[in-house]
Amino acid sequence: MCEVGEDYRAPAGQPPPRPGREQKCVKCKEGLPVVVIRAGDAFCRDCFKAFYVHKFRAVLGKNRLIFPGEKVLLAWSGGPSSSSMLWQVLEGLSRDSAKRLRFVPGVVYADEGAACGQSPEDRAETVAEAKLVLQSVGFPWHIVALEEVFSLPPSVLRCSAREPVGTEGAYKAAVDSFLQQQHALGEGQQSLPCPPRPPIRAGPPTAGQTEALSTLFSSVETLTAKEELLQTLRTHLILHVARTHGYSKVMMGDSCTRLAIKLMTSLALGRGAFLAWDTGFSDERHGDVVVVRPMREHTLKEVAFYNRLFAVPSVFTPAVDTKAPEKASIHRLMEAFILRLQAQFPSTVSTVYRTSEKLVKAPRDGCAAGTPGPRCLLCMCVLDVDTADSATAFGAQTSSQLPQTQPPVAQAEAPVSCCCTRMGGARHCCRTEEDPRARVIEQLCYGCRVNMKDLLSVAALPGPPATLHPGRGPAPQPEGRG
Repeated sequence: MCEVGEDYRAPAGQPPPRPGREQKCVKCKEGLPVVVIRAGDAFCRDCFKAFYVHKFRAVLGKNRLIFPGEKVLLAWSGGPSSSSMLWQVLEGLSRDSAKRLRFVPGVVYADEGAACGQSPEDRAETVAEAKLVLQSVGFPWHIVALEEVFSLPPSVLRCSAREPVGTEGAYKAAVDSFLQQQHALGEGQQSLPCPPRPPIRAGPPTAGQTEALSTLFSSVETLTAKEELLQTLRTHLILHVARTHGYSKVMMGDSCTRLAIKLMTSLALGRGAFLAWDTGFSDERHGDVVVVRPMREHTLKEVAFYNRLFAVPSVFTPAVDTKAPEKASIHRLMEAFILRLQAQFPSTVSTVYRTSEKLVKAPRDGCAAGTPGPRCLLCMCVLDVDTADSATAFGAQTSSQLPQTQPPVAQAEAPVSCCCTRMGGARHCCRTEEDPRARVIEQLCYGCRVNMKDLLSVAALPGPPATLHPGRGPAPQPEGRG
């Protein structure tokens, strides 16, 4: 399967069959097919829409994490998958929908133009296009700039207490209660699941914040680390918007293809311990705000066909890896690898995706009893590095301290006065106490430590990691919201 260069395909004289005019829809057996999802799966327009909508509703119905009347924030980037997710929610809340969605949605759009090197004029044009789409949807929307991460409170890095997940009986009771309230309000009120409210947008970022963000990304040496850092900052900003405005769930538009690529990329970046959180339907690492991925059953091919057939608008926004060569980063390399395999072996994405479904969120020792251990300052996952006896911790800390050790000649002439050069900056050693970079690194998980090696200075980071005093202990992890 992985040997793409080998000739394992069918002989040249036997090309794959293509749908003809005599072929009928595989679902209704009557309509002419307009979309071929897989070999032999040809759908007409109406059946394809029913198939697409059913997959979206089935994911939400099977997991039952979003209760009726709950406020849900839709993270919209302007791309195809998140735009399709936005339209699925819009249609699901309409009065004509067969099985109406019952939550209260809001939309957040993060302007990342400063991190991608966009000019102020281009950023203003992109935001104007996003406004037109959001105004047509009619949901409450929030436009935030990525520079606002420099003004976030320290509580964004704390895992707040989460209410216990309700049982199936509690979910049914919540549905019945919601339906009774809707019936009491009258049929006319049911057509307004989300009352119109004015849009919410923070003031434009200051020139100092924009310069600080540009300096931060300029200090990152590799594109791989830039993409990971951008994803982390974006997540912190979206979570802050959710907490500020009372949203308990955040919907991400990650598709099946994107999650398969993300799974392989996370393995290559040393984040294997957190695959269940990074690629699963729900991500509860942040406590009071749960991230859900309702588009995880849809492939990019299905999303593209649906958006084209039903005129779903989207906004193109350049990313940090736009026009980058294939080998510029691990993300780009893994994406090209998966898509190339998918082109020749159509079950590649589904195989990787089904593997991610089998991953179990197994907490570390001491976390299962309800007392979470120390968490990573960047990704908010429970630290997967045991500083006492972990070979992984030894390797990560040694590699991070190597550029700061003395040259071999100086080491031979001067006696070794501490344990740093032998233990790679062990916890509470003299180098760790004096070096703020090592003090930050010891509070990161293994994957974030690997990326931090490509950051020239931790002083450019926003929030507590940049101002962490060398003599201060790890950031407190209170149970309640900070």
